[in-house]
Amino acid sequence: MQSPTFFTWRVAPTVIYGRHQCREQEVNEAYCQEHDIRIVQRKSGGGCVYADEGNLMLSFISPSTHSEEVFHDFLHVVAAALCQMGYEAVTTEHNDILVQGYKVAGFACYALSTGTIVHACMLYDVNLDHLIQAITPSAQKLAKHAVMSVRQRVHNLREWKDWGETDTFEQEINKIIRKNLQV
Repeated sequence: MQSPTFFTWRVAPTVIYGRHQCREQEVNEAYCQEHDIRIVQRKSGGGCVYADEGNLMLSFISPSTHSEEVFHDFLHVVAAALCQMGYEAVTTEHNDILVQGYKVAGFACYALSTGTIVHACMLYDVNLDHLIQAITPSAQKLAKHAVMSVRQRVHNLREWKDWGETDTFEQEINKIIRKNLQV
């Protein structure tokens, strides 16, 4: 049996939309083209996200085929890591992590016959102007979360607790998550 694997990574400005989403409805393609923001579709479900070098992407690959359990466990490990770092992080029924009522991380899962891949997009010091302009959630989705705009819903972790550059934050959360996952 293969061992679980965890890693963090970052990307150049990119909009990443989910497997079941319609690019034309979720992405402001003209804005992305004008600002050299790549657009890619991932194999997992979940919502549309904007990521750049100020985001931290988290990936956990487990040999377990119990994808709901793996997903739930990883979501809570990441929230616990943020709490250990001094943030008041909580999970939601929408598979997000909130701090003080703001979304700081979203999660998605891809189940395979040989295991499970869970990944997250965490806002540390993302360009919120690009995030707001590059993705175009429907009014229904915003209403579901009781907000009028994307900006009302998201927040950078760095605004509450500044770890310095994203590299420093990445090293700290990586260390805590690895310890909590025992990988």
